[in-house]
Amino acid sequence: MDLTLHRRIRSDIAERILSGEWSPGFRIPFEHELMEEYGCSRMTVNKALAPLAERGMIIRRRRFGSFVARPRIHSFVLDIPDIQAEILNRGEPYGFELLSRKVRAAHKRDAEELALAASGEVIELRCLHRSSGRPFALEERLISLASVPQARDADFTGVPPGTWLLECVPWTEAEHRIRAVNVSRATALTLGIDPAAACLSLERRTWRRAERITFVRLTFPGEAYDLGARFAQSDPTGALDQAADPAAAP
Repeated sequence: MDLTLHRRIRSDIAERILSGEWSPGFRIPFEHELMEEYGCSRMTVNKALAPLAERGMIIRRRRFGSFVARPRIHSFVLDIPDIQAEILNRGEPYGFELLSRKVRAAHKRDAEELALAASGEVIELRCLHRSSGRPFALEERLISLASVPQARDADFTGVPPGTWLLECVPWTEAEHRIRAVNVSRATALTLGIDPAAACLSLERRTWRRAERITFVRLTFPGEAYDLGARFAQSDPTGALDQAADPAAAP
């Protein structure tokens, strides 16, 4: 009976996290509360929580309880960076400007938008991130109001949408596309660069199960952003450990 019960507890907790009912940072019930709710032993509760911690869905802190973790993309190349945190972590002043915000229906000829909108509306955002007063990245983002209805009332004038999404909306899958691009004169003017200068474009799609959450295109001046990974060659004898050091450093 305990075997079935601990799986049910685990499933119930995972469902509340993935549905968005329990957001990143939310403290889940204490072990004694779960014991009372499900009428089970502490061992059964531990069997339910341990796999969730191993999968990175929750963080267990002794004497403080368990909390919903901020999810990370499974990639050797990069995680989902928070531009504000990246800039502040390297000791530079951060600046942010919301250039435009619009709630609208998806464009009928744009398959990307139609898939994101799910027959509903999207929020279209255009933002500029600055580092030490200089343009650092142009952000062009769509958020699905079908998947994230609370975004309609969110104030993105002070909190960047990427930061808000990481803190408030759980996700289960993300996809990146990175390429070198040339930009329009208007974009070059916004970024304060020569129109002929090469830029780095990072496109990201994020899902919560089958629901699309957001699509974003970040455009960086070529010299402003660096992506890297470090690996060691695997050794069939086991004498060498394969290593990967993901980095997404401005």
